[in-house]
Formats: sequence, C-alpha cells, structure tokens
Amino acid sequence: MELDLFISGIGGQGIQLIGKSLALAAIKDSRHVMLAGEYGGHMRGGSSIGTVVIGAKPLKALPILPHAGSAIAMSHLFWERVGSRLRPGSFVLAEETVAADLPDMEQHRLVKLPATAIATELGSRMAAGMVMLGAFAALTGAVEIDSAVAAMAEQIPSYRRQHIEANERAIRAGAASVTPMAFAVDLDAREVA
Repeated sequence: MELDLFISGIGGQGIQLIGKSLALAAIKDSRHVMLAGEYGGHMRGGSSIGTVVIGAKPLKALPILPHAGSAIAMSHLFWERVGSRLRPGSFVLAEETVAADLPDMEQHRLVKLPATAIATELGSRMAAGMVMLGAFAALTGAVEIDSAVAAMAEQIPSYRRQHIEANERAIRAGAASVTPMAFAVDLDAREVA
C-alpha cells in the first residue's frame, strides 16, 4: 500500500520543508519515496504544494499526483488546487484557523490542529509546519518521530541551524498533541489488484 499526500499552503510557511523532511524520514525508515514540489511565482505569499508518496515497496505513483488520499492544509489560499484532487474520504490535517475556509470537507476525514498556537506557545510561531509534520507522522504512522526530527535537521541550511532545536520541539509537540495512529496506514499491506 502507498500513502500519498498533498501539503498545501503559501510560500514562507515551510511547505516544501515539511515534504522534504517527511520524504527523508521515510527513507531513514527504509521506505520507498517520491517527492515533488509545485511552486507559484512568488518566493513568499504564492502557492506552494508539496507531494509525497511513501511505500514499503517500489512505488507505482506518477511523478505528479493526479489524486491523493491525504493532505496537510496550512492555508485556505490556493486550496482549490489540492481539494479538487483529493479522493472521497481522504484524511485532511488542517491548521484549525483555516479549516472552516476549506470547502467540501464533509466528504473527508478532517482533523483540525492549532499548530500555529502550539508553535507560538513554544516560542517559535514559524515552526507551525513542523507541528503539523509531527502530528501527521503520529496520526498515520508513516514515519517515526525520531526520523522526522533527524530528517528536518539535515534539511536546514547552515545559515538557519539556530532553528533546529525549536523545530524539533515543534515536531515532538505536534506528535504529542494528537492520538497516535488514529489514521494509521499499513504501508506493508498487500494491494488488492
């Protein structure tokens, strides 16, 4: 079985860092991974979508996902590019301040998380994406939390190394804020042909 995921938000929210960290964590956990990014024309404020596919076996997914069964929503802006590509019954982890602005959520399994509030309480509002990463990992079991932390640390450039500790706290706080394995995905399950 494969877990396919869209990560949606605006540039500057760490959307691509979430995707890269999740993909690298899956590799650390001996999984097969595909990662792609879709960017708007702005470095900050434009559309940013990451796609990640994780599987126990070589992947069958296309390089650009036409559809997915899960999503992380950090912003309602540009959501139409993701929401229209979710399969019915998809798992959506949404920042609670934007969840009400996401259309058609009644057809999905929505979990609202106060990621920005949690990150702010930890002293680093900008780590909200890392809170979401930790929560998604705990809810799905797609990657180990320690692998997510290690992967994030590897992705941070040298001129931003001072943020690693805050990001680690955010990942662990996100994982601790949800009921683990509530939406677990068995990546080792055999697919039915």
